[in-house]
Amino acid sequence: MIIISSYEIKPNQNNFHGKEKEIFIALESSPLIHQYDSLHELLFDIQLRKHIIMAANDLEKSGATFAPFITSKFNPRIWTKIKYGYLLNSEIPPSEAIKDVFKNGKEYAFECSTAIVIIYYKAVLDLISVSYFNTLFQRLLVWDWNYDQDLSIITKIGRDFIPGDVVYFYNPDYGHPVWTGENAVYLGDGLYFGHGIGTKTETEMIEALNTLRKKNATKSAYLISQHSRLNTKYLSQFAKPF
Repeated sequence: MIIISSYEIKPNQNNFHGKEKEIFIALESSPLIHQYDSLHELLFDIQLRKHIIMAANDLEKSGATFAPFITSKFNPRIWTKIKYGYLLNSEIPPSEAIKDVFKNGKEYAFECSTAIVIIYYKAVLDLISVSYFNTLFQRLLVWDWNYDQDLSIITKIGRDFIPGDVVYFYNPDYGHPVWTGENAVYLGDGLYFGHGIGTKTETEMIEALNTLRKKNATKSAYLISQHSRLNTKYLSQFAKPF
């Protein structure tokens, strides 16, 4: 259910097309309340989710590969490897650094949580001005769940997945710690993208993780009841009117 706190009129599904329509219908038909302070905030949420999905698809096509930290790589012209991840070189604007991951993907290798953070940054960059982005996200440090506080990721319990949400497939009998599980973007239509595994259905994602378990494993991987979203209320203030 969608609720707009102001007196603005809520749009209907006929105002949207394609992926935007799918996202609106998912929000509207959800058993949970999705509350917004304004129509602008709702429209930003729909656009942000669409761009998260677009960024996930673009990352899959970018040539970036999967790797644990020890064998990871980032374009050294832009990033410096330190103990806790990859630090943006001071002379490089954050916007250019994020674009480079998608433009020069073969220069990058990282694991799935890093992929999600990069996808989030790209989606936000697509929807706010470059100047705002570069002000908010100075000297980025990227690896695992390291992210700038202005990205504002919110994680909630439940399986009310809306396209653009990030979910987690847990693999309790993993063979290598890097395959403890897979963070994945819910693309809609029953499909998920996880870096290193690709675009799969829930069943296919679980089957793929089950091939990465330890010898004589007895516990199957599974999709947990949890989802992560960006803080639309906070980020929408930096977006242009829709």
